[in-house]
Amino acid sequence: MTTDRPIGYMLKRYPRLSETFILNEMRALERLGTRLHIFSLLRPEEALAHPAVTEIQAPVTYLPELSLGGVAALIRGHALMARLHPLRYGHAVALAWWWALRSRHPVSVAKQFARAGYMAKACRAQGIKHLHAHFANAPATVARLVSILCAIPYSFSTHAKDLYLTPQKVMRRRIKSASFVLTCTRHNLEYMQSFIPASERAKIHLVYHGIDLSAFPNEATPKGAHGPTLPYAPVVLSAPLILSVGRLVPKKGLNDLISACALLRARGVPFRCAIVGEGPLRQALETQIREAALEGAVSLLGAMAHDRLLALYGTAQLFALSPRIMEDGDRDGIPNVLAEAMAAGLPVVSTRVSGIPELVDHGETGLLVGPTDPDALADAIEHLLSHPTEGQRLGAAARRKMEASFECWETAKAVQRLLQVGVG
Repeated sequence: MTTDRPIGYMLKRYPRLSETFILNEMRALERLGTRLHIFSLLRPEEALAHPAVTEIQAPVTYLPELSLGGVAALIRGHALMARLHPLRYGHAVALAWWWALRSRHPVSVAKQFARAGYMAKACRAQGIKHLHAHFANAPATVARLVSILCAIPYSFSTHAKDLYLTPQKVMRRRIKSASFVLTCTRHNLEYMQSFIPASERAKIHLVYHGIDLSAFPNEATPKGAHGPTLPYAPVVLSAPLILSVGRLVPKKGLNDLISACALLRARGVPFRCAIVGEGPLRQALETQIREAALEGAVSLLGAMAHDRLLALYGTAQLFALSPRIMEDGDRDGIPNVLAEAMAAGLPVVSTRVSGIPELVDHGETGLLVGPTDPDALADAIEHLLSHPTEGQRLGAAARRKMEASFECWETAKAVQRLLQVGVG
């Protein structure tokens, strides 16, 4: 799809290591001929970036920093839109006031309205003809207001936390105002369809996050043949590697994985476990590792550049991730790292949470256990470590499933078709 006027992609923060799925989508859309312009509400905060960021051709517009000059830029954006399109501007003001009056977080609504004026001016300057927001919270709110100010259609993708922590009444109005809505799991789709009118259900489309399979060798690398040096005691260097990747936050259930590792140690199972990622639970997880006397076997490696992570997949015997549903409803959808591990031909062990069973077929492409169950998690991991031939079978089947349904160059075609229809 070639066009003289670009599609705007509204993101909360760009780039982010944890949002490889968005990066893959944009790369694929550009290769398919879609011209993009990225709008980011926040600037990047990580020192590391995915190498594929350099392949993105789309220019990026960032919201100004909150300085004297930044505030002045926000005011100029609002002033321009109010002068050029007073009726539209009045509509946006009235809508923002109505949302704020009904919201538990009126200050957040005011913040999104302030952002929208600047972004509307930028969209007008770039000739944006359609806005697509990733995440149903702040990016979709800003995109909705910009769509009013610029009289352009908008759509959004909803994933996991943004969907389940947004009140249903708010999701209903956002779905109603959008030209279409994308989601990455059937679990999410059925959840939204359960509380919206039947007339709106056709707007919601399931498109799985795609993986760039070219980044993963088709044949598994011999385990332990190469990869980053890991900080383990020499006594366990020859043991099979259990790999896990994720932000160190409660919903990832990494404390359950560490508890499972303690059980494996008590059973005399040789292993080493590497957890890649950073987050607020690091100190608590370090304490858990120390109290379980697992310092020589379990290591927190911190954030890692994607090229190093790809090499680490090649040294692992299996991949384990144990997400859970939090009390407030927060959860994962389909963790991108599970899909990457399967693309690398690794057998995976995970939990029956949200959309994970759509990716991992128990006994066919991996093993699934209940959430918050370290005993079951340890049993599944021990089974694969003691039956490497079965692990190889599961890993090969996992790769085939990724090739059949999760190739990003194919999933992006569905997104492109919807963008074409959404633009009209």
